[in-house]
Amino acid sequence: MSGYDNHYSVMLDEALKALFVRKSGTYADCTYGRGGHSRAILSALGAEGRLLALDSDLDAVNHAKKMFADDSRVIVEHSTFSNIEKLAGKHHATGFDGVLLDLGVSSPQLDNAKRGFSFRLDGPLDMRLNSNTGITAADWLQQAPQKEIEKVLKNFGEERYFRRIARALVTERNKSELKTTSGLVEVVKKAIPALDRNKHPATRVFQAIRIHINRELDELSNCLEQLIGLMNAGGRIVVISFHSLEDRIVKNFFKRKAQGEYFPRKFPIKDADIKRTIRVLGKPLKASQQEILNNRRSRSAIMRVAEKMP
Repeated sequence: MSGYDNHYSVMLDEALKALFVRKSGTYADCTYGRGGHSRAILSALGAEGRLLALDSDLDAVNHAKKMFADDSRVIVEHSTFSNIEKLAGKHHATGFDGVLLDLGVSSPQLDNAKRGFSFRLDGPLDMRLNSNTGITAADWLQQAPQKEIEKVLKNFGEERYFRRIARALVTERNKSELKTTSGLVEVVKKAIPALDRNKHPATRVFQAIRIHINRELDELSNCLEQLIGLMNAGGRIVVISFHSLEDRIVKNFFKRKAQGEYFPRKFPIKDADIKRTIRVLGKPLKASQQEILNNRRSRSAIMRVAEKMP
């Protein structure tokens, strides 16, 4: 899926159905990517509807500004989604009727070797979602203590050989700087004792480093907490995740807010008096087999939906 406009929007029909778009509603696409979901939302919105589209990637933001230059319903912001509360205040969005988070990296980001996200393409070891700020993966690997690298690989990549790989990375950087994706892949390949036939050996390592560099899990948790107070009654929160760490955060957050405040088992309170902020809608959905055939990257996608209680 190369190129700006060839980006495949994962679970597009399912997401649009889950959002249940109201013609005059206010919506947010917190991960614009290349606008597939935004265009679908706008197609269901009327003249009075509003859409806030944001992305931390400046290329995506420029694409959005060009795409919707003549559409007064759309507001485009260059921002991480953990700033959603500030952005809502800035644009006087009194409440959202639907918010979509399509997590992870987009196909254009993966297919651009210069961004450093792909273990299959050789390029600079960057991995920043916002290329204008923050430390690159190369700089972090060059200076991080071995224990910190181990922790990142274990916690964010669930990498079995985290100690071996971290030790190999430190040994390699003492010889020469790790500056390229191909260089990182070679270190990982040499460090692990056995290859998995069904998974590239550097998959978990790239995932872990990317999550750490961009603080992705913190961003997700912060955004979800803010959304509860920003949603209108009946408003839908739709989240598409691509790995277990993200999905676990969404699942546990939805469960906690749907259960309401905790009380001891014998505490004298009626179930009807427990304050619940959201209800979970249905079971988590996965991409259809047909979609997976059309776009292999959707095979790990899982979508969860919650609705704000009155």
